Amino acid sequence: MRVLAFAASNNPQSINQQLALSVARLLPQAQVVTLNIDDYELPIYSERREAELGKPALVTAFLQQIARADGLIVSFAEHNGSFTAAFKNLYDWASRSERRIFQHKPALFLAAAPGPGGAKSVLQAAVQAAPYMGAELSATVSVPNFHQVFDAQHQQVKDSSLFLQLQQAALTLQQHIVQTKAA
Repeated sequence: MRVLAFAASNNPQSINQQLALSVARLLPQAQVVTLNIDDYELPIYSERREAELGKPALVTAFLQQIARADGLIVSFAEHNGSFTAAFKNLYDWASRSERRIFQHKPALFLAAAPGPGGAKSVLQAAVQAAPYMGAELSATVSVPNFHQVFDAQHQQVKDSSLFLQLQQAALTLQQHIVQTKAA
């Protein structure tokens, strides 16, 4: 089982990347692949740029990473209550080639924030957009107060209640992947 885990953030020290990889490690049978959306930096999308550039190779590479996965773990960073500009721009470009960029893969959506809100606004936006993004949503989890609940040394959530919630979400994703592959 191949799981693609990444943060919808271009921050090299992204807490959402840490969270996505931490949850991916809860799937010991999975081959976990990750990416950094900063490696897929593109000019701001517009129809004019699309006409000039065509389909950029970075868009094809991003979509191929998703196509090779059996399931997805995406952790959304929140900027001003919404998606990061980096993710939204990549989504805009990719959706011109593959309308449902997540290609009907089972997905676990996460969000983390340093404050008590837990990036719930962006997670709610992602959940609402999931059908349009082509994500077959298995579960969602918001992680508030990230720096207080995450053990950076061991790369895992140390709050036991939250850890169990993440573990259950990971197992739900795994079951969804197994069912999808069997169908």
